[in-house]
Amino acid sequence: MIEYKDVVKEYPNGVVATNHISLRIDQGEFVYVIGPSGAGKSTFVKMMYHQEVPTSGQIKVNEYELESMKNSEVPYLRRELGIVFQDFKLLPRLTIFENIAYALQVIEKEPAEVQKRVTKVLDLVGLADKADNFPNELSGGEQQRIAIARAIANKPSILIADEPTGNLDPETSEGIMDILEKINKDGTTIVMATHNSLLVDEYKHRVIEIEDGKIVRDQEGGQYLNESSND
Repeated sequence: MIEYKDVVKEYPNGVVATNHISLRIDQGEFVYVIGPSGAGKSTFVKMMYHQEVPTSGQIKVNEYELESMKNSEVPYLRRELGIVFQDFKLLPRLTIFENIAYALQVIEKEPAEVQKRVTKVLDLVGLADKADNFPNELSGGEQQRIAIARAIANKPSILIADEPTGNLDPETSEGIMDILEKINKDGTTIVMATHNSLLVDEYKHRVIEIEDGKIVRDQEGGQYLNESSND
């Protein structure tokens, strides 16, 4: 569960990235966050995992109150989240298996559990045969699938995806969406910031549109472009 109550984020230069935003995302939802560049999407998403801190207002993610969270608590919050970025962020000197295993080792999972979870998520994203490869031996789409596998290895309740198809061609992007759909059907909440109108229109989910730091549309099963604006 994610809840924002009257959240404002103002940067030192005076830019107001989120302007009194209030909303709730329930467990198991799939939500797109859309809007033009500079609208406040990235700030909105980054506040979910405490990369950015609100200037005022309240943010609750599961049982955590983020606006008053101590730095020592942040790692525990992030254990409940999976985060996928546009640029993959894989470690180049580690194999694919080791990249995913590392995410579990840093939270002190037992070796047997690490082996089991890495094998399972590699199978889920269809890349079990790439376990011994290095990231530079994979295509962009394959690297993003590995990034997703790493993000869900610890069974997070929420997966945050910030432009996960931004660097990928349309066919590869659909493959990524099919994986995200599968993860969502298993009960994981997905929040996806995107500019990809084709995917939003094809894979129907709740659409939250942000403009000038404000939510201008919150629509279940919406399209990328607001239908009413085409009248």
